[in-house]
Amino acid sequence: MICVGKGESLLEIPVILSLVALGLLVGIVSSLIGVGGGFFIVPTLVLAYHLNTQQAIGTSLGMTVFTAVSGTVAYLRQKRIDWRIGLVTAALSIPSASIGAYTTSFVSSRMLAFLFGIMQVILALRILLANFLAKRSFESDDMKPQSISKDTHRIWHRNLVDAQGNLFHYDVRIFRGLGLLSCVGFAAGLLGVGGGLMIVPVYTMVMGIPIHLAVATSLFVMIFTAFSGVSVHVALGNVLTDYVVSLAVGIVFGAQIGARFSRRLSRRRLEVYFGLALLVIGVVLTLTRLPA
Repeated sequence: MICVGKGESLLEIPVILSLVALGLLVGIVSSLIGVGGGFFIVPTLVLAYHLNTQQAIGTSLGMTVFTAVSGTVAYLRQKRIDWRIGLVTAALSIPSASIGAYTTSFVSSRMLAFLFGIMQVILALRILLANFLAKRSFESDDMKPQSISKDTHRIWHRNLVDAQGNLFHYDVRIFRGLGLLSCVGFAAGLLGVGGGLMIVPVYTMVMGIPIHLAVATSLFVMIFTAFSGVSVHVALGNVLTDYVVSLAVGIVFGAQIGARFSRRLSRRRLEVYFGLALLVIGVVLTLTRLPA
């Protein structure tokens, strides 16, 4: 039995254990592909735990704070966070995350879920098509030095050496990503995600950041975007504290496991996993929340 009220809930032991297990799974996947887990948690809370979408979004953002902090600690040890890019992204997305969170009070629960699903399907198809159809080569291990482009849009030249001594040598098309990054916070607050499912594609496909660094930096940024959004949702009564705590117990451990697995995956495989995860959840959510 799950009793849910506005801003509060009463959970039985089996439900708590299921949430901890869910948090463990989400923590692994989220840390592995650089997202907060909202893409999975929001539809699960709506479909399996029967929360309305506003409550699912607020609770998801609360959980995402724990995911982001735990994942960031893991990637901090690996020295794979591009701090300069992360701080710029946070500065652009924090204010809009609060606005997006407040906007949820004006949009119906069903429409929010439907829009969330559509957005995920579009992003997933874009990522998968880029991998399977685009004429570009992938190295089995993208931690080798990349060639320096003469593209004048790439104004930030970056060299990063991780804890294992792998060199990431790349140029960042920073101006191409500024507009999109400023929209990430709004979508994060509106849809109950940390923004990783949008930040990672922008980083890799628009700005030219290697996928492994994009994943790590995305988790760092989500600390700020999720906290900004969840603050508003707390005020709106959309955060169910006992759900957040139960999920967080599993997430803290799962995020550490996911970060370890990430080191062993090639760029292509990591991107494909990211796209497939988005596609499956997006299709399920869209089909079950079609507008009446």
